[in-house]
This record gives sequence, C-alpha cells and structure tokens, in this order.
Amino acid sequence: MVETAPLWSVLVLPVVLAALALGAASLDAVLAARTAGRAPVRAAMAEPLREVARLLVQQRRTTLAPDAVLWRLGGASVLVAAVLAAMVIPLGRHAVSDLAVGVVWFNAMEVIVWAALWLAGWGANSAYPLIGGYRFLAQALAYELPHMIALITAALGAGSLRVGQLVAAQADLWFVVWMPAAFAVYLVSALAMSFWEPFDQPVQEDVAGGVTAELAGADRLVFVAGRYLLLTTAAAFAVPLFLGGGHGPLLPPWLWSLVKTAAVLGVLVWSRRRLPTIRMDRFEEVAWVVLLPLALVQLLAAALVVLVR
Repeated sequence: MVETAPLWSVLVLPVVLAALALGAASLDAVLAARTAGRAPVRAAMAEPLREVARLLVQQRRTTLAPDAVLWRLGGASVLVAAVLAAMVIPLGRHAVSDLAVGVVWFNAMEVIVWAALWLAGWGANSAYPLIGGYRFLAQALAYELPHMIALITAALGAGSLRVGQLVAAQADLWFVVWMPAAFAVYLVSALAMSFWEPFDQPVQEDVAGGVTAELAGADRLVFVAGRYLLLTTAAAFAVPLFLGGGHGPLLPPWLWSLVKTAAVLGVLVWSRRRLPTIRMDRFEEVAWVVLLPLALVQLLAAALVVLVR
C-alpha cells in the first residue's frame, strides 16, 4: 500500500527526477554520437553538463516588444508542471501525496504544458515561436483523448483514481498483461506530451527551432530541463499505471520503481534516434483513426474483465 511520504520528501523528489533526466540526456547524447560516429562514448556522456555550462554563461536573447512575463512564465511552467505531476508518483511504498484523484492530478498538470508552450510561443512576439506554439496545440488535440482513455482504462482496472490503489491492484498481475493496447497508447502520448521525437514538430528546425527559436542562455536551459523532466515524469507514471509500481522479487520496492522507470525512459529516449518526425496533420489522422479506436476497444475489454471478476 502506498503511503504519504514525510514532508522532507518534497526536496528529494526534484533531485531524483533531475538525476533520471540527466541520465536520459546522457543516453541521448551517446546515441547521437554513435549515430554520427563523431565522439567516444565517454566524451558524449559529459555533453549534457557541457551544454548546461554553456547556456549558463550565454547571454539572454531579446525580441522587439515581447511580453516578457508571459515569455519567461511559459518556459518555466514546463519544468514546474513536470515536478508537480510527479508528486503523486510513488517511489516504492511512498509518494509525496497520494491524492484520491491522483490520476486526474497528473493529467491536469500535463495540460498546464499546453498553456506553457503557448505562452512561450506567444510571449516572444516572434513568428517562429508562435508557429511552434500552434503546432503543439494541434498535437495536443490529437493525442489528448487517447491519452485520457488510457489513463481511465488503468483507473477502471483498479476501481479508483488513487495511484496507490492502482499499484495495490497489480500485486498479482500487472495491468500491462491485460491492457497492452492502453500501455502502447500511453507511451505514444508520453512522447507527444513531451514534444519528443517523432512528435517534435513544435521545436523543429524547419521553423528555426519553433517555440525555442528565441530562447537563449538561462531561459533556454530552464525550458530544455523542463522538457527532459516532463519526459522523465511521463515514464515514471507508466510504472504505477501499468507495470506494477514497486512490486517485484528480491529488490526493495523503491528500487524496483527506479529500475522500471529507467527502463521505460530508456525506450522513450532510444525511439528518438529510430523514428522520423511526424507532421501534425498526419499524426492527427493516426490519432483519430488508429489510437482512439484502439484505446476505446481496450477500455471496453478492460470493463468486461472487471465485470466478470
């Protein structure tokens, strides 16, 4: 059973997320180096730290007549939303807050990212970031409904919106075994909500970087860190949703949670170098014609299993 962790765990949560996100960034750099064949693995692993140092000393960029408050708020909100969403994710038997509506809380924090990218695109008063913001809204409208149905399917299996109850319901059998389609839909939507390849058109180079076109220095560092934290949080939430949380043999529950999170995160990062970017219009078609019916069929199947049990 998941319990509410002590107050000091609020300080531990960002540290754990940052460590996992840094590992994801290092893995991404290693994969990029191997693909390009340009750098040894050991040097590539340190690339994220070098990039952090470079951005910290880089001068901030300004544009003509920006809405500076909205611009800075949008960039920082991605990071804040990722941390707040992780508050309901249990590490073993403890979570910062095991809310009665934890699944809804996670989804609500994820929707904040919609506003964050729109503010970052709008506030710069520049064409390229604005186009990137519009692209993300189109992408969000495509993935959000299948994503919500995948969350509802897991909640239906446990008969609760409390994340701790989802973990407890998987003590004997993980949801991924009898909800594989919902798990697959969730992973696709996790990539889309993090605007990660192949769903990275909002920050693509064909519009000079999209939402990030005018970001530089500390502003860009905060935004990029938020993107990696968001991907990490999405990977971590898959563990209590479909992979049994901290359940597992031999290892302590908190370590099982970390191992499973790292495995899901590794798969998501690996996909970046294997899949080409998908245009928004094509993704919308796939989402509405394939992902949505698949998620609905899985929801119906899960409902029948629950009724029989």
